[in-house]
Formats: sequence, structure tokens, C-alpha cells
Amino acid sequence: MKLTKLIILFFCLILGSPEIHAQKKLSKKERKALEAERSASRYYIEGEKQLVLGDLDKAYFYLQKSLEYDQNEPAIYYKIAEVLTRANKPQEALPYAKTAAELNPENKYYSLLVAEIYRGLKQPLAAAEILDSLTSDGESNQQYNLDLASLYLQSNELDKALVVLNRAEEYYGVYEPITIQKQRIYLSKNDLNSAIKEGEALIEARPGNPKYVLNLVEILFNNNRAQEALALVLKEIERYPNQPELQMAAYSLYDDAGMKEEAKPFLLQGFAHPDLEGEAKAKTFEAILAEIPTQERDNLLDTLAGSMLVLHPNDPYIYKALGDRAKQDQDQEEAVRLYKQSLSLDAKNEEILEEVILGSFGPSADLSTVEKFTIMAVDEFPRRPDFWFYDGVVKSATQQDSSAVVSLETALEINAGQNQQLEQVARGTLGSSLYNIGEIERAFENFDRALELDSNDETVLNNYAYFLSLENRELAKAREMSAKVVARFPDNGTFLDTYAWILFQMGEYTEAEKYMLRAIEAEEEPSGVMLEHYGDILYHVGKMSEALAYWQKAEGSPEASEKLPLKIQEKKYHE
Repeated sequence: MKLTKLIILFFCLILGSPEIHAQKKLSKKERKALEAERSASRYYIEGEKQLVLGDLDKAYFYLQKSLEYDQNEPAIYYKIAEVLTRANKPQEALPYAKTAAELNPENKYYSLLVAEIYRGLKQPLAAAEILDSLTSDGESNQQYNLDLASLYLQSNELDKALVVLNRAEEYYGVYEPITIQKQRIYLSKNDLNSAIKEGEALIEARPGNPKYVLNLVEILFNNNRAQEALALVLKEIERYPNQPELQMAAYSLYDDAGMKEEAKPFLLQGFAHPDLEGEAKAKTFEAILAEIPTQERDNLLDTLAGSMLVLHPNDPYIYKALGDRAKQDQDQEEAVRLYKQSLSLDAKNEEILEEVILGSFGPSADLSTVEKFTIMAVDEFPRRPDFWFYDGVVKSATQQDSSAVVSLETALEINAGQNQQLEQVARGTLGSSLYNIGEIERAFENFDRALELDSNDETVLNNYAYFLSLENRELAKAREMSAKVVARFPDNGTFLDTYAWILFQMGEYTEAEKYMLRAIEAEEEPSGVMLEHYGDILYHVGKMSEALAYWQKAEGSPEASEKLPLKIQEKKYHE
């Protein structure tokens, strides 16, 4: 390359050379040409340096300066094209790359850059023309045939793609990616027999590999040639009996044909093989589970379940499948246990996480355990608003109100109003937690927004009314909301307690006593706050001894107020 020679000359001039000193004195024109070559070389070297350092602007500047001194050097054009390509400016890069290729058509890298730019410009046929010229003559550059075939396929030039793929096969031999692509082309052209021949050639070239057999089986089956597919599988099982994938293929083909008895031995053999992945077994188990329940089906599932647990004791897919069976049998507790086992092996299953979280809620739920899975859920799937909602609900229920606020607000932000039911319940729960951390105005704002979405939500109505009564504000509004809930749930102790306390705050002590008594009678074990409230009401209706008795019953309860000891000591009500 002229530029390389120029660089060598440049360094010789710097270091000194006897041969050069011995030469005759250069003419003015020759000196000017030599100086131009030196400048072109200096700028080119600096441009390459800046390109390596990643400073594309400086690289482009120095290479352009180099081009000013030498407009016939292809390497300079090539480097400028490379800089512009890396700067995502393919349209500007193209003329430089084409000039480099025109100046030195023997350098394939110049031509490859032109092809790459055409590809980036969504001009696959222009790129293909270049690669075709590189690969069509002789044995050189045959490694580019797969790229060329891809370009023809992008342009839907199927016949040209086949020619190139055949050329590639001559170079590489029978090779899976080439065979698969040729099969797709033949199938798109409705040439099933040619596609089958390609599959058979691949099987013969790679004997003993079930993957290639199954690929051909799928083609045959999808084209209504199930009997040929079964014959192929049985033939391969005879040659290679220790391949569980083929056993499962035989099972599926027999089963699809309704030949249950013929299918079953292959199913059992496949499941008995430790090399068949647990995921594949779990999918088959799930498919059988989806069939109409019969005693025969259940017996088969029992057999398969035992085999899976023995051979795959640490496979999450197995425990998920077994959990689904327990769920189908309406054994929710066992289903949740199995789902938890699956999650302990692999937490990245949002379907199971949701099953465990929802299945763990209930009157006697261990919320600290549920919280482990809500935390796992938001860690693994942070863009799921419902997981943040579940986490917020659990944290709110366990008095972790500051953390609950964070989770619930995250749920609302991600949800962005898409799921109105989630938003409604989240805002109601958020209101309670905000109140508990002292953000009263924001709490009431969220209660209002929750009721805008559902004006009959009894939990929101009750909590909102109760908190208003504690603040001794808007008591008429509180009474209206609470009365609405009590009318619908006349035997709910919590709702009756709220209504009684609002009446108390409004000075309607006789009515308050009546509803508080109903609240206590509705509860098997009245809470400390109910007992204390009843004592407060009794005090105000003049029943002093009874009031003291109920205050004493509330003593020691974590729900009791800090004024309770003073009430008992002085036998007097304190705000």
C-alpha cells in the first residue's frame, strides 16, 4: 500500500538513512509531493489514534486533513467511512466507503464495509450484490455465504437464497442452520418433499442426535403425515433406545391418535429416564392434568408424580406442576406449600408468586411469611403494580406504615390508573397508613379518591369515618358513612364500634351505648379498644362502676390508650 511505504519513508527521514543521503537532490515538485505524503501520513496516524481512543470528532478532523494532502489513498476513505459508520451516519459514510472500494477493488474489507453500510440503510439487495461478487468466484470468501443468504431472505428472493445456501453447504458440509433455513424456504414454496429430504440428510449426517429427528417429526406432523412421523420415531428408538426425547415423541404421537394403551409404555419409559429434563416432564404432567378427571388418569398422575420427585427433587417446574394438581383437587394449603417449594428453588416465576401471595391471605394468615413473598415479588418483578400493592397491604396490616406508603405509592405510580380496582383499594389502604404516620390531610385525600372510584367500599367508609371521629371533625359526614356500612353489615363488631364512637363524639351517649353493646356482643373476644370505648360511654351515661369494670378489662391490651391507667386510677374519664 502506498501509504504504508510513505510511513516507512517518513521514519527513515527522521532517523536518517545513508541510502537517502546518497541520492541526488530532489526537485521542487518532488519535494512538494514528498511533503504532502508526509503530512497525509501524520494526519492519518493521528486520526487512527483518535479513532482507537473513541474520539470520533477528532478522528474525522485529522482524517479529513489527511485526505486534503492525498486524495488517491483508499485507506483514508475507508477510515473516514468507518468513523462515520460508528457515528451512526451511514448515508454520509457510503460515498467514502464506495470510493475506497473503487480505488482498491482487491481489498475485500473495503467492499465488506460498503455492504455493511447498505445493510444499515435497509438496502439488502445492494449489500447482496457486493457479497455475491465476493463469493461467486472460486473458493475464497465462501464464509460470507450465510450473510448473503440472509440478505436475499430479507428481500424475499427465495430462489437466490437457495442457490447461496447450497453453495454454503458445499463449503461447510451438512450444517444445521443451513438445513433449517433451506427447509423453511421449501415449506414456504409448498415443496414438502424437498424439506423432508433436507431433514433426512441432516439426521444421516448427525446420527444419534434426537434434536434433528424431532425437527423432522414436527414438519411431518404439522403437514398431516403423522404416520410417517411415528414410523420415523420408532425407527430411531430401535437404533437408539436410550433417548427419552424420542420416547416422549412416540408417546405424543400415539396419544394424539387416541391410542392411549400404545402411548403409555413410552410415557413411562421417558419419565423413568433421569436425562429427560424436569421442565419437559412437568409440561407433560400438566397436559395430562388438563384432561377429564378419571380414576385411570389419577392413577397415572400418581405414578408420574412419584417418579418426578425421585429423579428431580430440586426442580422448580416439578413442584409447580404438583402444586397445580393440588389446586385442582381444591387442596389450597398443599398447593401453596408446593408453590413455596418451587419458589425456594427459583423465584423468577411471577405466576407462582401471585398464587402463593393470594393463597396465603386469610383470617389466620401469617403475614410475616406472606411478606417474604411480596418482597421477593417486587424484587424479581419491579414493574408489576399488583406485587407492590400486595406488599403495601401486608405492610399496612402489620403496622409498617411508612414502608406501606412507599409500596402503595409505587403501585399507584406504575399502575397509572390502568387498573381502577387496584387503584381504589390501594388508595383506601394508603389512606389508613398515611393517617397512622400523621399525614392526616393526605390520608383524607386518598380516602376521598378511593370513594370516587367506589362509593360503597365498606372498609374505606368505616376507616374514613373512624379517623374523622378521632379528629373530631366533619362528624356528620362520618356518621353518614358509618351508618351506611352498619345498615349493610348490622352484625359486624368493628363497624358497630366505629358508629358507636362517632355517636359518642357527637354527644349522643345513649345511642352510642346501644351500638357499642351490640359491637361487643358480636365479637367472641372484643378488642381492648372496644372495651375501653364501652367504658368511656358507660361513664358518660352515669354507669360509673360498670365503666370502671370495662376499663379494667381493657387494661394490658396493646390497643388501649395511654390514658387508660389514669382512668382506672382516678375512676374518671380523660380525653
